[in-house]
Amino acid sequence: VEEHVVRFFLPVDDARRSYDFELRREAADRTRHGFVVVADPQVFARGEFALLARAADDIRATAEEADRPFHGICVGDLIAGDHTFYPQYNETMARTGLAFRNAMGNHDMKIWGRSYESSLRAFEDVYGPSHYSYNVGKVHYVVLNDNFFIGRDWYYIGYLEERQLAWLERDLACVAPGSTVVVAIHIPTAFRGKDGQPFDYAKAAKTLANYKALHRLLEPYRAHILSAHEHYNENYTPVPHVFEHVHAPLSTLFWQTPLSMDGIPAGYAVYEADGGRIASWYWKAVDHDRGRQFTAYAAGADRHKPDAVTVNVWNYDPAWKVRWYEDGRCRGEMTRYTGYDESICDYVARYGDRFKYKYIGAAQTEHLFYAVPSSPDAEVRVEVTDRFGNVYEWSAGKGYTSRPAAQTAK
Repeated sequence: VEEHVVRFFLPVDDARRSYDFELRREAADRTRHGFVVVADPQVFARGEFALLARAADDIRATAEEADRPFHGICVGDLIAGDHTFYPQYNETMARTGLAFRNAMGNHDMKIWGRSYESSLRAFEDVYGPSHYSYNVGKVHYVVLNDNFFIGRDWYYIGYLEERQLAWLERDLACVAPGSTVVVAIHIPTAFRGKDGQPFDYAKAAKTLANYKALHRLLEPYRAHILSAHEHYNENYTPVPHVFEHVHAPLSTLFWQTPLSMDGIPAGYAVYEADGGRIASWYWKAVDHDRGRQFTAYAAGADRHKPDAVTVNVWNYDPAWKVRWYEDGRCRGEMTRYTGYDESICDYVARYGDRFKYKYIGAAQTEHLFYAVPSSPDAEVRVEVTDRFGNVYEWSAGKGYTSRPAAQTAK
């Protein structure tokens, strides 16, 4: 690491005959390791680096409390377009104490040029090639660039050109089938109902157009795709061998709110690898304990469903269970629905007129749940269990509590 950047590359000089890299043995065994995923820091103005520093300090505390070594991955949009920000961005993220690998985002492109190839220069001058791979322990990591500038104004699409696909094919030929492969990419490969819809040019910048080619290359492996770009948290299994994690932005609504447009607090994802598998993951909200994984609203507190208790489960996937209890009796699972989170709607209503960017606000999300109590006076408790057996609870009287899986098993 030099100047806070992982130097896995050297610039090509035609007059040079050899390139030497000094290799140093890792002091720690990384068979058990972790990694932090940051999405869309997207710094627009110098003054926002203070907010980024606060998040970086939170990441450092999380890594220092862990029982394994960690590294970091940013899945794109490090800055919002001003590439002179990169040195200060790198210096600020160095506060995490982690070596970060970075994927390129659409805001990391140098646009208004004449071709896709011309868009890479500003990012690659600082961070090296925009696609590469590395190993940690028994996990193989791949970083790709699927932001394809089409050489007209600022327009781009989600697309992997053949150069990267052919390189990835050769790269994976060195990875044993059945291994875990983690792919970091900015624009997601999946979205809700994508396979059931025709190709839509209006959405060409929102998801990877030739995603099937990537999924096909990953068929022999246990694959996790880490993506961002859409500014919300979603988890998908687009095909049986791929789990895609779409990450909410660290910058929330461009650093103007404490919550993203889907109501998730500013934060990052934490993953833990044991041996050759990704063993667990969770969302870590900045300035919150890791035991906080959802937001609950008592009946009457959510304007969208005033008769119901509602819950926003930040990193939900279909393996989670969201149950509710009324006066001590389990009433089963809460009903999932698509709607707006109350907190972000309230924040936008209160302070939206002060936003620098008037076009931003709340958006609908699918990780909401509701239940209607039989009486306004009923004592309601919500119990959320993640796919790993960790239990997170809320009640109006006790607030938020949690129990780790090991304790729950006992």
